[in-house]
Amino acid sequence: MSEDLKLLMEKLRKLEEEYQRLRELYRRLEDEKRFIESERIRYEREVRRLKSEIERLRSPPLLVGTISDVLEDGRVVVRSSTGPKFVVYTSQYINPDELRPGTRVALNQQTLAVVNILPSTKDPMVYGFEVEERPNVTYEEIGGLSQQIEEIREAIELPMLKPNLFKEIGIEPPKGVLLYGPPGTGKTLLAKAVANQTKATFIRVVGSEFVQKFIGEGARLVREVFQLAKEKAPSIIFIDELDAIAARRISSDTSGDREVQRTMMQLLAELDGFDARGDVKVIGATNRIDILDPAILRPGRFDRIIEVPRPSYEGRIQIFKIHSKKMKLAKDVDFNELARITEGATGADIRAICTEAGMFAIREDRMEVRMLDFMKAVEKVLKRSQPIADLKGVMFV
Repeated sequence: MSEDLKLLMEKLRKLEEEYQRLRELYRRLEDEKRFIESERIRYEREVRRLKSEIERLRSPPLLVGTISDVLEDGRVVVRSSTGPKFVVYTSQYINPDELRPGTRVALNQQTLAVVNILPSTKDPMVYGFEVEERPNVTYEEIGGLSQQIEEIREAIELPMLKPNLFKEIGIEPPKGVLLYGPPGTGKTLLAKAVANQTKATFIRVVGSEFVQKFIGEGARLVREVFQLAKEKAPSIIFIDELDAIAARRISSDTSGDREVQRTMMQLLAELDGFDARGDVKVIGATNRIDILDPAILRPGRFDRIIEVPRPSYEGRIQIFKIHSKKMKLAKDVDFNELARITEGATGADIRAICTEAGMFAIREDRMEVRMLDFMKAVEKVLKRSQPIADLKGVMFV
């Protein structure tokens, strides 16, 4: 009896092992089934995507057109790339508010219906001109130019912030402002301070960037910069080194000079074309006003011409205080004397003098800047030939 029981127990154990093996096999088959099912779904999705891609590639190409007018019944007048104009319907998936004259659209090849709105054709270089962050320069950081600040605020800031004042008085505000003067006197700082106060989009262009290799490219860039300014309004276009494209026209047989003149004529047309009370203002800056073409200086383009001269004695004192306000100064620093010995220096020179004075203190491992450091900096930056002692008559120690 005991032998039979042992045999029975052995059979039961084998059956249990076989059951566990079959159960594990069943679990693996279930996992494989789920995996194969997910793969089937993924492949079906990929097949559908490829089929739609094939259909898209087989579909006829769309025509490019430009909207000329929007009719009251929802239809639009478009000018196709081939030339003629058509009155067509628009797709129900297009927002009617986005359909404006001048908008580039895609047209169905058979019905010429508007099926899509295309992005602007602006050169990517134009978008690079826009300064995304508002300049952090304020009027308090500009010394010795109180009269110039007042004039540029009247010409640029007031028409943008309070246009009704000019409407009530019945006058047109200046369209543009031209800043001229020696390098380093603060022309760019003035433009940045105005952009800061008006919270306007600041578009900075160097005149030489309008000079392009191919015929018509420079004029197109000028046109697209003004178009971008209108789209980003309120905005300020600051054209630095204006003399690069606005020099006096001369009889020249070279194609390069003729192309620069075409670019300037496009700039003149754009300056004539926008509203003085609008939200787009133009500020030009140049070091050589004597070589500018008379056409760009006439009223109606740059209406206000502001000279930015080298700072006066009082102005140099203000600039020294502005650039040294974060410096640890010794008690012997005399701004009046520094202003006296830096006659003819520009604001950029004074800034360099303050930086060099700080470097002299760092070189000697001191925590404060002394008058002697400033004197050495003056001699270094302005390249004075006389000894430091001769600048005041007494050698500083």
